[in-house]
Amino acid sequence: MEFFIESVTNHWPIWLVSFVLVVAAIIDGICLKVPNWITFPMIATGWAYSLVAGSWEGLAWSITGTVVGLVLLLIVYCIGGMGAGDVKLLAGIGAWVHLEHTFWIFMATTIVGGIMALIMIAVTGRWRKHFGQMKMISEEIVVLKDAERLFERAAKRKPTMLLLPYGIPMTIAALGYFFYQGLYW
Repeated sequence: MEFFIESVTNHWPIWLVSFVLVVAAIIDGICLKVPNWITFPMIATGWAYSLVAGSWEGLAWSITGTVVGLVLLLIVYCIGGMGAGDVKLLAGIGAWVHLEHTFWIFMATTIVGGIMALIMIAVTGRWRKHFGQMKMISEEIVVLKDAERLFERAAKRKPTMLLLPYGIPMTIAALGYFFYQGLYW
């Protein structure tokens, strides 16, 4: 118990981010939405912490992590592949852990999200339907090349799709990454 208390005390930023991610994942799992009241304060407090802990250079790294978090998922959002809350959640992670960790959390999230999507499809047994939707979306991206039209089509298709609350794989990936990197202790 003493080790745990010492770990939380010494590495509280990572523990705080982990707690916020778990809350976001629970809400996303229930409501299929990561609310702004989680993401915006996460970004702002990450900037504030980075400024206090690392001066202007820390703030610059925090803003860079935020922008990278936004950019990595913005294209997927623009074509209707995920909600804005998921994009802002990765930006919030970037605000706290900066560029270096944000990229790797994104990569881990992609893997965890892919595995979860495959499991969800396997449970429903509707491989053909989902493969057909994936093929149609891929063709639309190549043919339309217009984010606004892709977003509109995705919005129409959304009620027929099996939705993955992306805050869940992002949380699993981030917590796993923090553990693997030894950032909790």
